[in-house]
Amino acid sequence: MSQRIALIGLGTIGMSMAGLHLSHDNTIVDVFDTRPHFEDYLCSSLPNFLSPDSPSVPSLIASGRLNIHNTLETTCASATIVQEQGPENLAFKQDIWAKIESSAPDTAHFWTSTSGIAASAQQRNMQDKTRLLVVHPFNPPHIMPLLEIVPSPTTAPERVEFARGYFSRPGSRHRPVVIRKEIPGFVGNRLAFALLREACYLVQEDVVNAKDLDTILMASLGPRWAGNGVFESYQQGGGEGGIEAFLQKLGGTMQEVWNGLGQVNVLGEEGTAWKDKVIAQTNEAYGEFSAEQMREKEERLKDLVHVQTKKYGHVEPDV
Repeated sequence: MSQRIALIGLGTIGMSMAGLHLSHDNTIVDVFDTRPHFEDYLCSSLPNFLSPDSPSVPSLIASGRLNIHNTLETTCASATIVQEQGPENLAFKQDIWAKIESSAPDTAHFWTSTSGIAASAQQRNMQDKTRLLVVHPFNPPHIMPLLEIVPSPTTAPERVEFARGYFSRPGSRHRPVVIRKEIPGFVGNRLAFALLREACYLVQEDVVNAKDLDTILMASLGPRWAGNGVFESYQQGGGEGGIEAFLQKLGGTMQEVWNGLGQVNVLGEEGTAWKDKVIAQTNEAYGEFSAEQMREKEERLKDLVHVQTKKYGHVEPDV
């Protein structure tokens, strides 16, 4: 079934989502952003998010598959899906969703690409609170397979199933996961931030420097978890007894580590000296951000994601 998708906010995530949606032949994408000279920005930036065999941006515009709008109202007027990638600001999101609701068709699906603001909080000014849910991508979404679909308690189940089905359609490389309960940061970011907190603590305590910590992660947990994930890794690590045996064997060590995990404060002035150390060591190790570094990172991500799709003779168990 063809979809007409209105994208509101075309920063890095919005551009990447445009590339994702345009990779499907049966989609029309309408875009709106308030930045000056938006059309020039779109034409120069979007090619970086399109596949090599994709039509050019001028061709997409000429064919009607990509439409640039000057108002929120015209962008949403014919949409079957409205996806918002605005600032991580609750007041902004509450305001814009009320405006989107008054402009879009009654049947349109509403998705917000927030990294941490729950749909239930964004719905406050909406009349129909059953339509909105979070679609949280991992950056960049045109490459990274994960999409966290996070409904509010009032989101209609059919809206959740529609979003899951859209991203898991045949031929899609994306892997949508429905999160069962709203929680700050959802799941992917909670795992990432937990690891980041301990990494910052270890650098603060001079246990390891920033570059060596990255080496440890990339040479151990990174490849292991990319291949099997956390629970499957420990299920295999326990041998014949699985994760139960692993917990029995290493439970004492695990508890000692858990009891000693570091606490670092990212807000306020007190107890934040670790920031200067982490920033200085990271800058020394990797230098300033560059477009070339970003391209290299994205090419590496594509290769890693491709490896995850290879079959190695593993047979899925019957369920």
